[in-house]
Amino acid sequence: MDGYHLSRAQLSAMPDPTTAHRRRGAAFTFDDKAFLELVKKLREPLLPESKTVYAPSFDHAIKDPVADDIPIHPAARIVILEGNYLSLNQGLWKEAAELMDELWFVDVDFETARRRLVVRHVAAGIVKDEEEAGNRADESDLVNGRQIVDQRLDVQEVIISKEDKSWRGG
Repeated sequence: MDGYHLSRAQLSAMPDPTTAHRRRGAAFTFDDKAFLELVKKLREPLLPESKTVYAPSFDHAIKDPVADDIPIHPAARIVILEGNYLSLNQGLWKEAAELMDELWFVDVDFETARRRLVVRHVAAGIVKDEEEAGNRADESDLVNGRQIVDQRLDVQEVIISKEDKSWRGG
């Protein structure tokens, strides 16, 4: 669902653009309406004339979404959607969730999440150093995480995230 981030230009056009950019990644900085439309399209019955549906991606190099970048072919019978707000009990996120066959949630403790976020933010060039990455995690990412945990819909499965060195190349 990263492709549903609002663009930097859209964030700049918001009533409080400074907060919008600082909190990028919060639920209000995503195009929940467009995401709901994607889920509705994916729920339509498959017919011989069904066309490929396209979803946006997110390009970290340009720091913005790329429209119609991910093809979802009509032959696809199982589509896995991933993202922070898919089980959020709020507004259009809830409407989208109600159209999904199952909701799974990957649970991670906040200390581990913070540590991973610091590494990720520095590696992706989002921030210049670990101190700035920690501040971003504390002031935005973990605030978002708390909202997700506190306002989560019931889910069918909870997966506990664990450290696994084999996933990091040893």
